[in-house]
Amino acid sequence: MHILVPTKQVPDLVEELFLDDDGTALDPDECDYKLNEFDDQALEEALLLKEQSGGTVTVLALDGDGVNKVLYTALAKGADRAIKLTGPEYTDVQGNLPLAKLYAAAMKRLDYDLVLTGVQGVDDRDGQLGPLLGALLGLPCVCVATGIEADGDTVALHKEYAGGLMASLRVTPPAVLGIQAARQTPRYVAVSKVRQVQQTATLEELEVDDPTPPLSKVLAMAPPETGGGATTLADVDALADVLRDKGVI
Repeated sequence: MHILVPTKQVPDLVEELFLDDDGTALDPDECDYKLNEFDDQALEEALLLKEQSGGTVTVLALDGDGVNKVLYTALAKGADRAIKLTGPEYTDVQGNLPLAKLYAAAMKRLDYDLVLTGVQGVDDRDGQLGPLLGALLGLPCVCVATGIEADGDTVALHKEYAGGLMASLRVTPPAVLGIQAARQTPRYVAVSKVRQVQQTATLEELEVDDPTPPLSKVLAMAPPETGGGATTLADVDALADVLRDKGVI
């Protein structure tokens, strides 16, 4: 079984975020970026499937600052191949549709059985990368998936629906799965092991391009407005006085 895991770097939301000079995007030179945490879950699930039933795991990522570290870390964790997608300037890729088109262009040149992607990105939260890849590749797609297990020629999994409902499904590869959570916490890899892999492993490069223009464009971004602060009320009588002053009661 050959499993593809597309990944992307996202802003570290723990750190402060800075806008670029145009005010239309985050400044990549000032913001800290890291591997999307849901993509890390997808990678872990792919490695577990490999350990369960054999096969290979290939990790893909768009070229950019810090991407080599992401790919070498994936190799140190147990991935077999790491492919860096090169071509146009990818810092301007906005939205999951152009991202999916770039990934799909690369995947169409590879042989694979499953595509495991994170269920969503922490920078957009729309959860559309998996469905878009399924549509572009002409494959079935199941998202919000957990408990992935190879079972003969099929893959068994659980899918979560609204309201906490769970369904048990069986999918015949090839297919795209959006991973909500791996069966275990993504494995830790020591920095020394990553450095060792950097000295011995080779990152593959695959040139791709998306000639279609984006369907949408960010016109402006701004940090949230700060309010005037809050007032602590001593008791319910003080609250009633405020409501009377406001004309509510």
